[in-house]
Amino acid sequence: MSVRFRIFAWAVVAYVLLVILWGALVRATGSGAGCGGSWPLCNGGIVPASPQAATLIEYTHRVTSGLLLVAVAGLCFWAFRLFPRGHRTRRLAVLSALFLVLEALLGAGLVLFNYVTPDASLGRVLYLSAHFLNTQVLLGLLTLTALSPGWEPPPRHSRLRMATLPVALLVGVSGVAAALGHLTLHPAVAAVGGLFILHATARRSRRVAVLVVVQFGAGIANLLLHAPVWMQVGHLLVADLIWISLVMLVASGE
Repeated sequence: MSVRFRIFAWAVVAYVLLVILWGALVRATGSGAGCGGSWPLCNGGIVPASPQAATLIEYTHRVTSGLLLVAVAGLCFWAFRLFPRGHRTRRLAVLSALFLVLEALLGAGLVLFNYVTPDASLGRVLYLSAHFLNTQVLLGLLTLTALSPGWEPPPRHSRLRMATLPVALLVGVSGVAAALGHLTLHPAVAAVGGLFILHATARRSRRVAVLVVVQFGAGIANLLLHAPVWMQVGHLLVADLIWISLVMLVASGE
Protein backbone atom coordinates (compact mmCIF):
# COMPACT_ATOMS: atom_id res chain seq x y z
CA MET A 1 0.00 0.00 0.00
CA SER A 2 2.83 2.42 0.79
CA VAL A 3 4.14 1.92 -2.76
CA ARG A 4 0.77 2.96 -4.18
CA PHE A 5 0.70 5.90 -1.80
CA ARG A 6 4.11 7.07 -3.01
CA ILE A 7 3.04 6.74 -6.65
CA PHE A 8 -0.04 8.83 -5.94
CA ALA A 9 2.01 11.39 -3.97
CA TRP A 10 4.48 11.79 -6.85
CA ALA A 11 1.53 12.12 -9.23
CA VAL A 12 0.27 14.99 -7.05
CA VAL A 13 3.72 16.61 -7.23
CA ALA A 14 3.63 16.33 -11.03
CA TYR A 15 0.12 17.81 -11.09
CA VAL A 16 1.22 20.71 -8.88
CA LEU A 17 3.95 21.44 -11.42
CA LEU A 18 1.33 21.61 -14.17
CA VAL A 19 -0.82 23.99 -12.11
CA ILE A 20 2.22 26.19 -11.38
CA LEU A 21 3.18 26.33 -15.03
CA TRP A 22 -0.37 27.19 -16.05
CA GLY A 23 -0.30 29.97 -13.47
CA ALA A 24 2.87 31.27 -15.13
CA LEU A 25 1.02 31.18 -18.45
CA VAL A 26 -1.76 33.26 -16.89
CA ARG A 27 0.75 35.92 -15.82
CA ALA A 28 2.85 35.83 -18.99
CA THR A 29 -0.19 36.27 -21.25
CA GLY A 30 -1.75 38.97 -19.05
CA SER A 31 -4.82 36.79 -18.50
CA GLY A 32 -5.09 37.30 -14.74
CA ALA A 33 -8.10 39.58 -15.13
CA GLY A 34 -9.83 37.13 -17.49
CA CYS A 35 -12.51 36.37 -14.90
CA GLY A 36 -12.96 39.98 -13.89
CA GLY A 37 -12.81 41.04 -10.24
CA SER A 38 -14.90 38.16 -8.87
CA TRP A 39 -13.58 35.15 -7.00
CA PRO A 40 -14.20 32.20 -6.88
CA LEU A 41 -16.81 32.88 -9.56
CA CYS A 42 -15.68 33.82 -13.05
CA ASN A 43 -17.28 37.01 -14.35
CA GLY A 44 -20.08 36.45 -11.85
CA GLY A 45 -20.89 32.87 -12.89
CA ILE A 46 -19.75 29.32 -12.24
CA VAL A 47 -19.11 28.84 -15.96
CA PRO A 48 -18.24 31.96 -17.98
CA ALA A 49 -20.53 32.81 -20.87
CA SER A 50 -18.96 33.60 -24.26
CA PRO A 51 -15.42 33.54 -22.86
CA GLN A 52 -12.49 35.23 -24.56
CA ALA A 53 -9.03 33.63 -24.68
CA ALA A 54 -7.91 35.38 -21.47
CA THR A 55 -11.03 34.15 -19.68
CA LEU A 56 -10.43 30.56 -20.77
CA ILE A 57 -6.81 30.68 -19.60
CA GLU A 58 -7.71 32.12 -16.17
CA TYR A 59 -10.77 29.89 -15.75
CA THR A 60 -8.73 26.77 -16.56
CA HIS A 61 -6.23 27.80 -13.89
CA ARG A 62 -9.00 28.14 -11.32
CA VAL A 63 -10.51 24.77 -12.21
CA THR A 64 -7.17 22.93 -12.10
CA SER A 65 -6.35 24.62 -8.79
CA GLY A 66 -9.67 23.44 -7.39
CA LEU A 67 -8.92 19.88 -8.50
CA LEU A 68 -5.56 20.17 -6.73
CA LEU A 69 -7.40 20.85 -3.47
CA VAL A 70 -9.30 17.59 -3.98
CA ALA A 71 -6.09 15.68 -4.77
CA VAL A 72 -4.26 16.93 -1.67
CA ALA A 73 -7.31 16.25 0.50
CA GLY A 74 -7.23 12.68 -0.84
CA LEU A 75 -3.51 12.49 -0.08
CA CYS A 76 -4.18 13.53 3.53
CA PHE A 77 -7.03 11.04 3.91
CA TRP A 78 -4.87 8.21 2.56
CA ALA A 79 -1.95 9.18 4.81
CA PHE A 80 -4.20 9.05 7.89
CA ARG A 81 -5.59 5.66 6.85
CA LEU A 82 -2.22 4.14 6.02
CA PHE A 83 0.20 5.46 8.65
CA PRO A 84 0.00 5.40 12.47
CA ARG A 85 -0.57 8.42 14.68
CA GLY A 86 2.50 10.64 14.89
CA HIS A 87 4.02 9.36 11.65
CA ARG A 88 5.89 12.06 9.73
CA THR A 89 3.94 11.31 6.53
CA ARG A 90 0.75 12.39 8.28
CA ARG A 91 2.37 15.62 9.45
CA LEU A 92 3.82 16.40 6.03
CA ALA A 93 0.50 15.73 4.31
CA VAL A 94 -1.32 18.04 6.74
CA LEU A 95 1.29 20.78 6.28
CA SER A 96 0.93 20.39 2.51
CA ALA A 97 -2.83 20.86 2.83
CA LEU A 98 -2.40 23.94 5.03
CA PHE A 99 0.01 25.59 2.61
CA LEU A 100 -2.30 24.72 -0.28
CA VAL A 101 -5.16 26.53 1.49
CA LEU A 102 -2.85 29.51 1.98
CA GLU A 103 -1.94 29.25 -1.71
CA ALA A 104 -5.62 29.44 -2.64
CA LEU A 105 -6.10 32.48 -0.40
CA LEU A 106 -3.09 34.20 -1.95
CA GLY A 107 -4.50 33.43 -5.40
CA ALA A 108 -7.81 34.95 -4.37
CA GLY A 109 -5.96 38.01 -3.09
CA LEU A 110 -4.41 38.56 -6.50
CA VAL A 111 -7.90 39.09 -7.88
CA LEU A 112 -9.43 40.93 -4.93
CA PHE A 113 -6.47 43.34 -4.58
CA ASN A 114 -6.36 43.83 -8.35
CA TYR A 115 -2.80 42.51 -8.68
CA VAL A 116 -3.78 40.66 -11.85
CA THR A 117 -3.40 43.67 -14.13
CA PRO A 118 0.00 44.02 -15.81
CA ASP A 119 2.03 46.48 -13.77
CA ALA A 120 5.41 46.60 -12.06
CA SER A 121 4.35 48.29 -8.82
CA LEU A 122 6.22 47.46 -5.63
CA GLY A 123 3.05 46.11 -4.05
CA ARG A 124 2.53 43.62 -6.86
CA VAL A 125 6.19 42.55 -6.78
CA LEU A 126 6.04 41.93 -3.02
CA TYR A 127 2.71 40.09 -3.23
CA LEU A 128 3.80 37.85 -6.09
CA SER A 129 7.08 37.17 -4.29
CA ALA A 130 5.14 35.99 -1.23
CA HIS A 131 2.96 33.88 -3.53
CA PHE A 132 6.07 32.37 -5.11
CA LEU A 133 7.64 31.53 -1.73
CA ASN A 134 4.45 29.84 -0.54
CA THR A 135 4.30 27.85 -3.77
CA GLN A 136 7.87 26.63 -3.31
CA VAL A 137 7.23 25.60 0.30
CA LEU A 138 4.12 23.71 -0.85
CA LEU A 139 6.08 21.99 -3.61
CA GLY A 140 8.83 21.07 -1.15
CA LEU A 141 6.37 19.67 1.40
CA LEU A 142 4.62 17.54 -1.21
CA THR A 143 8.01 16.25 -2.37
CA LEU A 144 8.88 15.27 1.21
CA THR A 145 5.45 13.63 1.58
CA ALA A 146 6.19 11.48 -1.46
CA LEU A 147 9.62 10.58 -0.06
CA SER A 148 8.62 9.99 3.54
CA PRO A 149 7.21 6.41 3.53
CA GLY A 150 10.64 4.96 2.74
CA TRP A 151 12.76 7.79 4.09
CA GLU A 152 14.94 7.75 7.17
CA PRO A 153 16.14 11.25 8.11
CA PRO A 154 19.96 11.33 8.27
CA PRO A 155 21.70 11.95 11.62
CA ARG A 156 23.28 15.11 10.22
CA HIS A 157 22.88 17.41 7.26
CA SER A 158 25.47 19.23 5.21
CA ARG A 159 25.14 22.94 6.04
CA LEU A 160 26.54 23.82 2.65
CA ARG A 161 23.86 21.88 0.83
CA MET A 162 21.14 23.12 3.19
CA ALA A 163 22.19 26.67 2.24
CA THR A 164 21.25 25.92 -1.38
CA LEU A 165 17.56 26.06 -0.43
CA PRO A 166 17.42 29.74 0.64
CA VAL A 167 19.77 30.60 -2.23
CA ALA A 168 17.38 28.97 -4.71
CA LEU A 169 14.46 30.89 -3.16
CA LEU A 170 16.38 34.17 -3.43
CA VAL A 171 17.11 33.51 -7.11
CA GLY A 172 13.43 32.70 -7.64
CA VAL A 173 12.23 35.89 -5.96
CA SER A 174 14.59 37.94 -8.14
CA GLY A 175 13.08 36.09 -11.11
CA VAL A 176 9.60 37.15 -10.03
CA ALA A 177 10.76 40.78 -10.02
CA ALA A 178 12.39 40.29 -13.43
CA ALA A 179 9.18 38.86 -14.88
CA LEU A 180 7.39 42.04 -13.80
CA GLY A 181 9.90 44.29 -15.52
CA HIS A 182 12.54 44.71 -12.80
CA LEU A 183 15.30 42.88 -14.67
CA THR A 184 18.31 44.72 -13.21
CA LEU A 185 19.37 42.34 -10.45
CA HIS A 186 18.13 38.97 -11.63
CA PRO A 187 20.93 38.00 -14.05
CA ALA A 188 23.61 38.71 -11.42
CA VAL A 189 21.67 37.00 -8.61
CA ALA A 190 20.96 33.99 -10.84
CA ALA A 191 24.59 33.70 -11.92
CA VAL A 192 26.01 33.90 -8.40
CA GLY A 193 23.27 31.68 -6.94
CA GLY A 194 23.62 29.11 -9.70
CA LEU A 195 27.39 28.91 -9.26
CA PHE A 196 26.96 28.46 -5.51
CA ILE A 197 24.46 25.64 -6.04
CA LEU A 198 26.85 24.00 -8.52
CA HIS A 199 29.70 24.25 -6.01
CA ALA A 200 27.57 22.82 -3.18
CA THR A 201 26.07 19.91 -5.10
CA ALA A 202 28.32 19.01 -8.05
CA ARG A 203 29.95 16.03 -6.31
CA ARG A 204 26.67 14.71 -4.90
CA SER A 205 24.04 15.23 -7.58
CA ARG A 206 24.70 15.17 -11.29
CA ARG A 207 21.01 15.84 -11.84
CA VAL A 208 21.17 19.20 -10.04
CA ALA A 209 24.35 20.15 -11.90
CA VAL A 210 22.78 19.37 -15.29
CA LEU A 211 19.60 21.27 -14.43
CA VAL A 212 21.57 24.34 -13.29
CA VAL A 213 23.59 24.35 -16.52
CA VAL A 214 20.37 24.00 -18.53
CA GLN A 215 18.89 26.87 -16.53
CA PHE A 216 21.88 29.08 -17.33
CA GLY A 217 21.26 28.40 -21.02
CA ALA A 218 17.54 29.02 -20.66
CA GLY A 219 18.18 32.32 -18.90
CA ILE A 220 20.51 33.52 -21.65
CA ALA A 221 18.01 32.44 -24.32
CA ASN A 222 15.27 34.27 -22.41
CA LEU A 223 17.26 37.50 -22.60
CA LEU A 224 18.21 37.11 -26.25
CA LEU A 225 14.67 36.19 -27.33
CA HIS A 226 13.08 38.92 -25.19
CA ALA A 227 11.26 36.42 -22.95
CA PRO A 228 8.59 34.84 -25.16
CA VAL A 229 5.77 33.15 -23.24
CA TRP A 230 6.93 29.59 -23.98
CA MET A 231 10.43 30.46 -22.78
CA GLN A 232 9.14 31.97 -19.53
CA VAL A 233 7.16 28.82 -18.79
CA GLY A 234 10.12 26.57 -19.64
CA HIS A 235 12.44 28.68 -17.48
CA LEU A 236 10.09 28.26 -14.52
CA LEU A 237 9.80 24.51 -15.12
CA VAL A 238 13.57 24.05 -14.86
CA ALA A 239 13.65 26.24 -11.74
CA ASP A 240 11.00 24.05 -10.10
CA LEU A 241 12.84 20.86 -11.07
CA ILE A 242 15.99 22.30 -9.49
CA TRP A 243 14.02 23.08 -6.32
CA ILE A 244 12.55 19.56 -6.11
CA SER A 245 16.00 18.04 -6.69
CA LEU A 246 17.55 20.22 -3.97
CA VAL A 247 14.84 19.27 -1.49
CA MET A 248 15.46 15.59 -2.24
CA LEU A 249 19.22 16.03 -1.96
CA VAL A 250 19.06 17.86 1.37
CA ALA A 251 16.51 15.37 2.73
CA SER A 252 18.79 12.46 1.88
CA GLY A 253 21.65 14.01 3.87
CA GLU A 254 24.17 12.99 1.27
